[in-house]
Amino acid sequence: MELRQLRYFVSVVEHGSMGKAALELGVVTSALSQQISRLEGELATRLLRRTSAGVVPTDAGLAFWRQAQLALRHAEAAALAAREARLSGHVSVGLAPSTTGVLGLPFIEAMRERYPEVRLRMVESLSGYLSAMLGARQIDLAILFQTEPAQHWSSQPLLDEHLFVIGNRTLAGMPAGPTASLAQLGRLPLVLPSGPHGLRALLTAAFRRAGYEPEIAAEIDGLAMLMDAVRAGHGATIQPGAALARPENSQLVSLPIVEADVTRPNLIVSTSDDELSPAGLAARVVLANVARDVVAAGRWPGATLRPAPILHES
Repeated sequence: MELRQLRYFVSVVEHGSMGKAALELGVVTSALSQQISRLEGELATRLLRRTSAGVVPTDAGLAFWRQAQLALRHAEAAALAAREARLSGHVSVGLAPSTTGVLGLPFIEAMRERYPEVRLRMVESLSGYLSAMLGARQIDLAILFQTEPAQHWSSQPLLDEHLFVIGNRTLAGMPAGPTASLAQLGRLPLVLPSGPHGLRALLTAAFRRAGYEPEIAAEIDGLAMLMDAVRAGHGATIQPGAALARPENSQLVSLPIVEADVTRPNLIVSTSDDELSPAGLAARVVLANVARDVVAAGRWPGATLRPAPILHES
């Protein structure tokens, strides 16, 4: 016997009609009738009597209806108690600086609202360092841009970020159109992260495919300082749209790169599910859901969601 069958039976009795109950439940009448028949077969007794006006419960059906209502109320109370249970513990979450600008505060606020007794530790660092911290079990989960194949981690694709040419409109060599192509950047001075940085490796491969030799004005690994240099006019940069999330960068122009393959994947990576605490499992779901909400609200420029897996908060 399933709770679904109890709900179906109670609805039929309350409406006095298979059709009306099916409409309320969002199922076809034949499927509803089949479930009622299965229930009657399991109980080995007739619960409903068909009449010209609809259906009415038999004596056995009336007795069963009263108990079914009670069982459903108990099930709903149990579910409510589970949802309202106070999850506690602690969890460490790592985000790259560009991701922090667009996702950090909404995630913190969502965790405080949903799990106020979970102690949250946020770590902002480069993706490579976050990967090393995961391997050393110094953090529980992070948003990374690639994963180490040898690691026994839990990884789920989240979204793809398209990259932008970002700079002052008056900067010499800055493209004038609404978009930019790597092959047409000419001698535009660029301020980029250094070689070991994951984004730089992605761009180096993209430059090679485009047959473009970039004009490097400076190499800066910290996003805040890099954007300071861009705002000061020392060059343009190529970054995901999340780099523009902070108000001080709103004055800059951002031109989407037309090459379709110039994208950065974002993955939620954590220690294995066996190692992750209940607080960690809950935080992973909240992080994914908040990211999707931010993208859906148009607050993550250039981000395209991957198909969402079925996630449930602890």
